[in-house]
Amino acid sequence: MKIALGAAKGLAFLHEEAERPVIYRDFKTSNILLDADYNAKLSDFGLAKDGPEGDKTHVSTRVMGTYGYAAPEYVMTGHLTAKSDVYSFGVVLLEMLTGRRSMDKSRPNGEHNLVEWARPYLGERRRFYRLLDPSLEGRFSIKGAQKAVQLAALCLSRDAKARPLMSEVVEALEPLPNLKDMACSSSYFQAMHSERAAARMQVGSLKNGQPTRSPALPYRRQASPNQHIQPLRSPK
Repeated sequence: MKIALGAAKGLAFLHEEAERPVIYRDFKTSNILLDADYNAKLSDFGLAKDGPEGDKTHVSTRVMGTYGYAAPEYVMTGHLTAKSDVYSFGVVLLEMLTGRRSMDKSRPNGEHNLVEWARPYLGERRRFYRLLDPSLEGRFSIKGAQKAVQLAALCLSRDAKARPLMSEVVEALEPLPNLKDMACSSSYFQAMHSERAAARMQVGSLKNGQPTRSPALPYRRQASPNQHIQPLRSPK
């Protein structure tokens, strides 16, 4: 959440505080750099565009960026706005929460596109646990995770006008890194974890008389997309 907050502040500065508004246009995990204290910086402004000014609502441009992160209305029309960056931020926030990549063809059918897979769970308060990276093993704030999932859902709204401003995203994220209500202390989370462990054993196929796990089961550890957030190297 500290990394998400730092990256959100970078986008908010570009959109709302810079002398002229700037649309980043290629926000993704690999363009977030970290220093030794996990302070986030944005890098690679090669696709950035001046934002609309005055009474203009958008910038018309050739569609560029990274598949899986680009806002659907931008892909369809070439109309670029600050809300296109907000959508991309929602994808990255979802990657951080789930431990999944925005696009992953190695996953089962129906799970290749992260946003499409996640949408059914984004609006359901009691099902949000299904979204969270299993390698966290309960080491996360329940309230913080719920608020982060709700924020991701807003950022990923199909209606660009319904997405929040990046300054509003920053405001929503600011209290989250300090929350202490750990899920591993929750009886509901423990019960759900036990049910899933039992389900894994039931659907695991038998091999040589021993139960084995199915390769598509939940709680399989996956390489996190956040491994692609690059450390910021100091000049020698």
